[in-house]
Amino acid sequence: MFELVTIGIVVGMLSGFFGVGGGTVLVPFLLVLGYDTKVAIGISVVQMVFSSIYGSYLNKKNGSLDLNIVLYIGIGGFVGALLSGSLASYFSNTTLELIFLLFATFALVRLFVKVPEHKEKRELNKFLLFLIGAGVGSLSMTIGVGGSVLIVPILVGFLHVDLKKSISAGLFFVVFSSMAGFISHFMIGHIDFKTGLIVGLSSLIGVYYGIYLKQRVEHSLQKKLIVVFYVIVVSYLTYRILG
Repeated sequence: MFELVTIGIVVGMLSGFFGVGGGTVLVPFLLVLGYDTKVAIGISVVQMVFSSIYGSYLNKKNGSLDLNIVLYIGIGGFVGALLSGSLASYFSNTTLELIFLLFATFALVRLFVKVPEHKEKRELNKFLLFLIGAGVGSLSMTIGVGGSVLIVPILVGFLHVDLKKSISAGLFFVVFSSMAGFISHFMIGHIDFKTGLIVGLSSLIGVYYGIYLKQRVEHSLQKKLIVVFYVIVVSYLTYRILG
């Protein structure tokens, strides 16, 4: 119990401090501790339900959450994530770790590429938002990550949505995708509900303090630390796959 609570708090702090989905942090942690890849993904999905709802509540309070953007992309994410359990069962553990490695590498590269913001706002096609959500939801929940690292650059770079609104939309998207991912992985038998519940509830404490710390450090230092974090994740997964 103490070990799981500690993991939850640490994962929550890293998630809140770096602004990344809990799965990006939690899955590698659990793999290091010896959990099976698919069980680690299931636990991560449960944790994301808690953290995404809490974070979206905070965004709604500060007025940065635009429900018109999120509704259709979220519904798409929910539908796509319903396939995630079956997709995870179809792939081997090594293949899932390879997909996760590619995802983490993309997140690392994206830190060095500035997504261009546009003053003009495009008319958002509702069906296109649905398709984007479905694609990202099925991929991200298959490997137990939220998908916001993919949603945000799509909304900002291609659909010309304001950056702050895009970040809030990305987090709220995780509410839809993680709930559907939970249903899908639960039906397949990947969910360790007790462990997920302990880690998820504990992570809320960590998220609070992670956000608190984030507001008190310089942006440049935060970016350097998140680069180090992703380099560690990518290096560890490469070692697991090639070792």
